[in-house]
Amino acid sequence: MIAPDRLTSLDVFRGLTVAAMIVVNNPGTWKAVYAPLRHADWHGWTPTDLVFPFFLFIVGVAIPLALGPRHESSPSARPVVVKIVRRSAIIFALGLVINIIANPSLATVRIPGVLQRIAVCYLAAALLFVWTGWRTQVAVTALALVGYWAAITLIPVPGFGPGDLGKEGNLAAWLDRLVLGGHIWRAGRVYDPEGILSTLPAIATTLLGVLAGERLRLGRPGAAVAREFFLAGLSAAAVGLAWGQWLPINKALWTSSYAVFTAGAALIAFAACYWLVEIRRIRWWTYPFVVLGVNALAAFFLSTLFTLWMLRDMHMGSDGKMHSMYAMFFEGFAPDWMPTATASLVWAVGYAAYWAFILSALQRRGIRLSV
Repeated sequence: MIAPDRLTSLDVFRGLTVAAMIVVNNPGTWKAVYAPLRHADWHGWTPTDLVFPFFLFIVGVAIPLALGPRHESSPSARPVVVKIVRRSAIIFALGLVINIIANPSLATVRIPGVLQRIAVCYLAAALLFVWTGWRTQVAVTALALVGYWAAITLIPVPGFGPGDLGKEGNLAAWLDRLVLGGHIWRAGRVYDPEGILSTLPAIATTLLGVLAGERLRLGRPGAAVAREFFLAGLSAAAVGLAWGQWLPINKALWTSSYAVFTAGAALIAFAACYWLVEIRRIRWWTYPFVVLGVNALAAFFLSTLFTLWMLRDMHMGSDGKMHSMYAMFFEGFAPDWMPTATASLVWAVGYAAYWAFILSALQRRGIRLSV
């Protein structure tokens, strides 16, 4: 049985994922970004479309490792449930803070968001872990994936009919507009990529992580685990790609094929981290990612807040026009000899490294920012 202490390879995987989140969300300029660092416009996927499901999968893996020993040692599930609900509420509130700062108008402030989806998925998956066994979790995962597939392909949408998977005519987008009104993603206008109905298969992504975490906690550790995860990941990714022939892989809709494919890819990536860090003990490169992984939510929240502040802080440029501090910093940073897209990427990587440095300095002083 894995000790209840932190699993270094999971922290590394989480840190790599958070670093990728920061990089893809904070290019030097959105006018020059390499294609793999952008989301697919609608159907299809890019490496960037793997980042968020990887994080939700990691959230799931961590649930049995963190809550299992506490739940088993407690005569009542109530203390663990209270902790789960409290943590979920805080994460959801932090997401609302980001949205309010980005758009202070209460009439149009966005309600869904990345942290909000993490909060809901964590709440559902953690409560299922506490209250049910793995067989029920498998059944709920399958029901969520198949049920969502049936819903978005069979239920008719007023004005569009059944099976419309376009940006405006799909069931998930229609439900978000009906329930949330103007409180959806402004860039999407007619849909929200972290909306209500599409959270259902995202919960399934998290539950697939829970099942992997239970295998880690209750199984015998070793190279066999890495091989098992790698093969299972390959199988899931293949199933997701095959399913995508009937139900397109789509991040904004979080289609069931996308959920299965990305969970498989996450399992492959985690198997690689587990093999390198736990089996081969190759750890010389892991420190900055461990720091980001241990402080994952803080890294995402603080980096997002700082970016929002720099984007809103306007100054007069040498051209006599108003520019954000963010744009002026990048303009001063980008060397003339470097392609703009390359400079934009270097800026983003440097920004992620900056937050790893800040959180490392805090950690060395015994300060850990966690929820």
